Amino acid sequence: MTVIKRNGTEVPFDITKITEAVRKANETVEENNRMTPTQIQRIAECVELSCMKMGRAPSVEEIQDLVEYQIMAHGAYEVAKNYVTYRYTRSLARESNTTDEKILSLIECCNEEAKQENSNKNPVVNSTQRDYMAGEVSRDLTERILLPPDIVKAHREGIIHFHDMDYYAQHMHNCDLVNLEDMLQNGTVITGTLIERPHSFSTACNIATQIIAQVASNQYGGQSISLTHLAPFVDVSRQKIRKEVEAELAEIGADPGEEKVSHIVETRLRNEIRRGVQTIQYQVVTLLTTNGQAPFITVFMYLGEARNEQERADLALIIEETLEQRYQGVKNESGAWVTPAFPKLIYVLEEDNVQEGTRYWYLTKLAAKCTARRMVPDYISEKKMLELKVDKNGEGHCYTCMGCRSFLTPYVDPETNQPKYYGRFNQGVVTLNLPDIALSSGGDVEKFWKIFDERLELCHRALMCRHERLKGTVSDVAPILWQYGALARLKKGETIDKLLYGGYSTISLGYAGLYECVKYMTGRSHTDPEATPFALDIMEKMNAACRGWKAQHNIDFSLYGTPLESTTYKFAKCLQRRFGIIEGITDRGYITNSYHVHVTEEIDAFRKLEFEAQFQHLSPGGAISYVEVPDMQDNLEAVLSVMRFIYDHIIYAELNTKSDYCQVCGWDGEIEIAEDNGKLIWKCPRCGNTDQSKMNVARRTCGYIGTQYWNQGRTQEIRDRVLHL
Repeated sequence: MTVIKRNGTEVPFDITKITEAVRKANETVEENNRMTPTQIQRIAECVELSCMKMGRAPSVEEIQDLVEYQIMAHGAYEVAKNYVTYRYTRSLARESNTTDEKILSLIECCNEEAKQENSNKNPVVNSTQRDYMAGEVSRDLTERILLPPDIVKAHREGIIHFHDMDYYAQHMHNCDLVNLEDMLQNGTVITGTLIERPHSFSTACNIATQIIAQVASNQYGGQSISLTHLAPFVDVSRQKIRKEVEAELAEIGADPGEEKVSHIVETRLRNEIRRGVQTIQYQVVTLLTTNGQAPFITVFMYLGEARNEQERADLALIIEETLEQRYQGVKNESGAWVTPAFPKLIYVLEEDNVQEGTRYWYLTKLAAKCTARRMVPDYISEKKMLELKVDKNGEGHCYTCMGCRSFLTPYVDPETNQPKYYGRFNQGVVTLNLPDIALSSGGDVEKFWKIFDERLELCHRALMCRHERLKGTVSDVAPILWQYGALARLKKGETIDKLLYGGYSTISLGYAGLYECVKYMTGRSHTDPEATPFALDIMEKMNAACRGWKAQHNIDFSLYGTPLESTTYKFAKCLQRRFGIIEGITDRGYITNSYHVHVTEEIDAFRKLEFEAQFQHLSPGGAISYVEVPDMQDNLEAVLSVMRFIYDHIIYAELNTKSDYCQVCGWDGEIEIAEDNGKLIWKCPRCGNTDQSKMNVARRTCGYIGTQYWNQGRTQEIRDRVLHL
C-alpha cells in the first residue's frame, strides 16, 4: 500500500510513522491521561486496516483524519486535542508557501497526482512540466487573491469544482467551435504572417493544422472543426489537377478521351486527399501545444452540412479517407499500429446513411468497422438534434460539440436573423457535487432542497467570477481567436465583451454524481421507476436556475453533464473525508459522471441509451452517453444495430471498446487491471508485463480517449465497468 503526500508524491505506507506521531502527542499530556503502548499500536493497526479497505492510495490528510478519529474512539480526548493543535500549527506553516514543494516534485517527476491528472499529458516532458509549474503558480494566485475565500474553501472541500483553476489567472476560456470556413475562405494571420485562401486541398489541410495548434495554445479546453469547411477545396484541387493533366497530354500529343482523363484526374485527386487527411492526423498526433499535450481536437463529419451535390460528394471522399486512416491507426515507437487519442471523430447519422440501401450506407459501415477497432467515431443523431436543438425561429439544427461533450445552445444572430454556431465558445465551468448535498442533508428531503438552493447560488457566484475574469479582455491577447477569424474579427484593442452576452457564448453549470445522490436519498438507483422522478426533479431544478441567471445577466448559462477525469477521484476522497465510508455511496475511489448509469449496474445497451436520453435533453450545455462493449470486430452487425438505435433515440453516444498493445510480447488484446500491494496496476495477460512505458493502453475516459494512464480512482472505475452488449 502507498500514501499520497501533500506535494503529490507517492511513498510506501509506513505504520511506524503513525505510532510515532501518536506517541509524541501522547507524551504532551499528563501521565494519567496518556494511552498505553498497546492502545497506540491498536490505533495504528485500525488506521492501516481502514486505509486498506479504501482500495486506493490514501492521502496524508485522510490518514491523519483516521488517526484523530481513533484517538477519540479510545477516549484519549486530551491527546486528541494536542494532536489536532499540532496539525493546525503545521497547516499554518505550510500555507506560508503553497507552491514550492509541489513545483519541485513536478520537476523531479515524483508527483503522482500530477502524473495522473490528465490522461493525455506526458508529465515527464519539459513542456508539460512547464505548464504544470505555471499552473501551480496560477492556482496559488487564484486561491489567495483572485477568488472569494468561500468559493476557494468549497472547491478545496469538494463541495464544488472550479474547473481549470490553473488557467484562471490568465484571461482564458474553455472550449471553441472554430470557424474554419471563415479562416480558409477569407484568409487569416498566424504569428504575424498573412495566410491567404489556399489553392489546393492539401494546402487547406496544412493551414487547418496550424490553426488547430494556434487555437489550442490560446485556450484550455477542446475545439472542433468541420470537414465540410475543407470540402470546397477538393474541387479547387480537381480543377487544378485537370489543367495539369491536360497540359501534360497536350505536350505529348495524346488524346485518351474524356473518360480516361477524368479517371487520371480523380486518381490523382484521391492521392491528394489521402495526403491532406494524413497531414491532419499526423500533425495533430505529433504536435505538442504550449500546455504540453496534443491539441484536444474534434473533427466533425456531417454530410448534411454540404451546400450542393458536388460538395456533398467531395465531403464523402474526405470522410471515407478519414475513417480509413483512423481504422489503420498510427505506429508507436515499436512500429506497431495503435489507437491515437486525437483527433476525436464524430460521425452524424442521417437519413442518407443510417439504413442499408441508402446512398452513403457504405460510409456508415466503414464507421462501424472503425469504431470496433479504434473506439471512434462517436455518433450524433441528426434526427434527434433537429427535434431537440430548436432556435427561437422554431428551426432545429444539427452541429458538433466543442470538445468531448460541451455543446452550444441554439443561437440566432440578431443582425442577420440566421443561426450561428461556428465561431462561438464556452466561458468556463463550475461543477456541483450532488452526492455532497444529499449526504449533508442526512436524507431529509426538505433539508436537501434547502442545501441545494444554497449550493446553486454558490455556483452562480463562482460562474460570475469566471465571466468577470473574461470581461474586459482585449482581442490582442489571442489574435488568432479574436482578430483573425477563429472566433471573431474584432479590431486591435477592442474588448471581447460583446461576445460574452446575449447567448453568443455559453457558461456552464456542471453536475456530477446524480446516481449516488439519488441512491442516498431514495435507497434506489435512478434507473428505478420509483427514483427516476426525483432524479428528473434535480435536473429540472438546475435548468430552472440557469434560466433565472440567464434572465438576470443576459448570459447564456446552460446545464452541463460534467466529464470528470481526475475530479471523480477528488470528489470521492472529499466525500469519504467528510462523511466516512457509506456502502454504495462513498465506498469507491470515484463517483459517477454526470447522469450516467453506475458503471457496475447490469443494464443492456439499448435500455441504457433510452434511459439516459431523457437526461441528455435536460443537459443542453453538453452531454454524452456510452455503452461498454467487448471486442466487436467480428460482430459489426451488432455495432450497426446500436448505431441505428442511437439515430432513433439519443442525441450523442459512443461505444467503448478496448484497444491495447504490449510492446514486450506483441499482445494486442485487452491489457488488464490488477492489484499489487493495494495499488491498481496495468498488466499484460500474456507475458505479465507491468511496465506502463512498454505498453499502449487506450480507454475512453469521459467522452474522449485517454492514453497516458489514470489516477487510482479512475482506474478503479475502468476496472468496475460491466458490459452492456
